[in-house]
Parts: sequence; C-alpha cells; structure tokens
Amino acid sequence: MAGRKKVLWVDDEIEFLRSHIMFLETRGYSVIPVFSGDDALHVLNEKPKEFDIVLLDEQMPGKDGLTTLEEIKELYPELPVVMVTKSEEERLMEDAFGRKIDGYLTKPVNPSQILSVCKRLLDSRQIMSSQLNQQFVRDYSENRVALSSTLDARRWIRLFTNLTRWDIELQGVEDEGLRQTHAGQRSDCNAVFAEFIAENYPAWIKGNKNPPLLSVDIVEKVLFPRLEKGKKVYFIVLDCMRFDQYCAIEPLLRTYYSIERGCYFSLLPTSTPFARNALFSGMYPAEIAQQQPRIYKDLNEESDAQNKYEKKMLAEKLKSLGMSIKRDYPFEIIKNTEDSQKVLKNIPSYNKQPLVAIVADFVDLLTHSRSTSSILKEIAPDETAFRSLTNSWFQHSIIFQILKELSKKDCTVILTTDHGSTFCTRGTEVYGIQGLARNLRYKFGATVTSDERHSIFLSDPGVYKLPSVSEENCCIIAKENYYFIHPDKFENFQKQYQNSFQHGGVSMEEMIIPLAIMTPKGNGS
Repeated sequence: MAGRKKVLWVDDEIEFLRSHIMFLETRGYSVIPVFSGDDALHVLNEKPKEFDIVLLDEQMPGKDGLTTLEEIKELYPELPVVMVTKSEEERLMEDAFGRKIDGYLTKPVNPSQILSVCKRLLDSRQIMSSQLNQQFVRDYSENRVALSSTLDARRWIRLFTNLTRWDIELQGVEDEGLRQTHAGQRSDCNAVFAEFIAENYPAWIKGNKNPPLLSVDIVEKVLFPRLEKGKKVYFIVLDCMRFDQYCAIEPLLRTYYSIERGCYFSLLPTSTPFARNALFSGMYPAEIAQQQPRIYKDLNEESDAQNKYEKKMLAEKLKSLGMSIKRDYPFEIIKNTEDSQKVLKNIPSYNKQPLVAIVADFVDLLTHSRSTSSILKEIAPDETAFRSLTNSWFQHSIIFQILKELSKKDCTVILTTDHGSTFCTRGTEVYGIQGLARNLRYKFGATVTSDERHSIFLSDPGVYKLPSVSEENCCIIAKENYYFIHPDKFENFQKQYQNSFQHGGVSMEEMIIPLAIMTPKGNGS
C-alpha cells in the first residue's frame, strides 16, 4: 500500500459501492470507507495528513454533505473534496461550488467516473509533467538539429516562436534543471542568430536573398492593402514590446478579437530613432536622414524630437502608394495616464477617420525605468517576472480599455511594436567614444571599437543604410546579451546594468517582433 494515493469515501450506503472501491484499488488507490460526516471528520482529525482526496455523499442522515464539506474546508482547505449526489438541482451545485468544492458527480456514478475525477485532481500534474518532459526533449533535439543546419529568416522565426512557447510553458514548472537546459539552448541560438544577421542583413536591405518582412514593409504590405479595400484601421504600436510580452497579453485580447498573429524583423539598431521611424515612414534611416537631417544630429542619443515627424512621414508614405489622408488625421502618442484617458474619450470622434495611429510608450518606459529602480528590479528580476509584470499592467491599463472599446467597432486593429529588448547579463568594454550615452547596445563614433566577438563592427554604417554624421563615422552593434561598458566606469556600469533589459542590438528578442491583425468578434473580417 506504500506510495498509493489515499481516498476517504464518505457515504451512508457505502456497502453498495464495494465494486467501485475494488476498481479504484486495482488502479493503485487505497480507499478508506466511512458512513457519516462525523466519522469523516473524526478520521481526518486522527490522521490529518494521511488522505489525498475525499469523496463525499451529499445526502446523509445526521450531518449532511454540505455541512461536512464546510467543516472539512475550514480545517483542511487544501484537501480536495468531490461531492457525490443524487440531486441535479442547480441551487445545490451553486452551494457546493460556493463552499469551494473541487469536483461534482451526480449519482449513479460508474467506476470510470470516480477514477477520472481522482486522476484529474491527484495525478494530472504528474501526468502533465511527464508529458511536458517528453515533449521538451523532442523539441530540444529538433532545435539542435535545426541549429546545425542552414536556417533562413522564416525558419528562424519558427525556431524563436518555439523557444518562446517553452519560455512560457516552463515558467510554472518546478524542474529548475529543465529551465536551465532551455536557457542554455536559447543562448546558443542567439549566438548563431547574431552570425546569421551579420551575414544576411546587408543583402536583405538591398532586396536580395528573398528578404523577410522588415519594419520598412509594414505600411506598404500590411496597413495600406486594408485601407485600400476601404477598411477602417487602427494602427497601434506598443513601443519596445517583446514577442513573449505580446504572448502574455494575447489571451486577454482573444476574448474580444479574432487574431491573425505573425512576426517580422525590426531594423538595426533595434532602437526607437531607427526602427520606429522606419516603421512609419517605410524608409531606411539613411533615407530618412536625407529628408529630415535633424533627426540624427546625435546618433548616440534618443529623444522625443527624433520621432516628431512620424505622423507626417506616415501620411507621405501612404500618399506615395496612391492614398491621400487628411493632414490632421489622428496620430496619438500615449506617454501617461492623461494621454490614455484623452484617447479613450476621443474614440467616438474617430468614427469618420479611415486611419487612426496610436503609439503607447509604457513598455519602453518600464524597460528603461527598471535599470534605475531597485523596486522594479525586485518585482521583475528576470524575463519570466518581467513578462508577468507586463501582463499585470496591461490587464488594468487604459490601453486595454481602448482596445475593448475598439472591439465594438467595425474595424481592423493592427497591433505591433518597433523593437523588443533583451536581458543583458554580460558587459563588454567599448573604446574610442566620449560621454555616457544611454543606449548600451550600439555606439557611433569615428574610432569606436569593442571586442569583435561581442559586436558587429561597421566601418561604413551605410552598409546597413544608417546615416553618417561624418565620413569617418563608424558603428558597433552588440550581439547576444552583451552591453557596452566604458573601461573607466566598468564597476559602476556593471552594478547598474547587469541583468537589465536593453535594446539596440542583435538578438532574437530584439529583432523578431510581433504583428497581430485583429478583427472584432462578430464584425466580420
């Protein structure tokens, strides 16, 4: 009997259930029968940790099932209790569930039903864990094989989305070894991914090598075709949203929308002045600089001024595609609660507009604030917690309220981001640059250098269609999860930025970003 799960079965007609008890015992359970609620409480008080589950008859002389249930749950709240009753009254079910019943069966019950409920409540975690382990081993092996082969951009997206799925699957698993194995594989993938980008990115931006969907393609290939068909479109950008953060909020959105989810590649550097401007303009940074040279006056800094032409550039891009929109079309930037409330209030006024663009900065602000806030570091010490924090914010955010309001409209919502972020754990020294620019994943300068194993060096940023402020300008972009540290500030930088979320560099988490085409449920496609 050692190692068997123990069942306490409470029924005043227990003698008629001998065949059921024998069936359970042949399936590995040990069953102790008692005839009343008082007997059940006596047995539990005598051996409070011995039983794994209680099967409780609802109609018994003396102390009835509901009263017994209430007393058991008061004394042993974690002990699963299944009510077995002849009554199918809805009121009785509601009373039972209100008193925290774990399962409910209606007589006559057959042995398989009893076995099923016991397995669901007692063995499901073990069964799921075993199946999860088997599936993980299969996927881990398949990923290793894929990593040793030649991957194109689309296969990298599939690999990354699979890894992200396991990030989420394993967050509730107690096996730390499994999580470490997965983290090791993801690190290996990022190392190979960085070499893949270094080799293929220059060809992509020239239109060679069958390039994947890039930031510059979204307006022309995703937004414009829907506007051209007469669809009303809300184009919403959650700045700096990682793919796993999107996956965390997607279940909330699916309550209100039918969603077609995909991914595409952010431009380099994966930073707002470059990737977000490219997203709205459909142009590469070097092309943008020719029209708006003031945007890239200081390539090492980020400021709101660098994105003040987005509304104009989006309108000009659509015009170049043959579609004119009003110069004063809604283009909302949400930086705080007041901005969010304003957009929520203005939703009725958007009804006659074919296009509404909304940029929300909260995830980006959260990402940067975490580097300097000890409280945020404590709340979100790793990627799992950061993903959970994003989900918690979103559930209670006005952004979610806005999306729920839009789900009542006949429209299409395109939800995306400009880039993601990566969890930086390793510092690497950077030389040949003055000042302490905020971005730690890319640097511009005439003599800027770093360890070539940890970064991509561009003697000519024009190869990546990046602007040059002088003929001697160079650029370095960090790979994997490295961040740049000034040698004379090594200890300070390491203390502040180790295990921080940064963006601007080359990693799957920064470059492979979500694109969701969302149709309100019930409003057609």
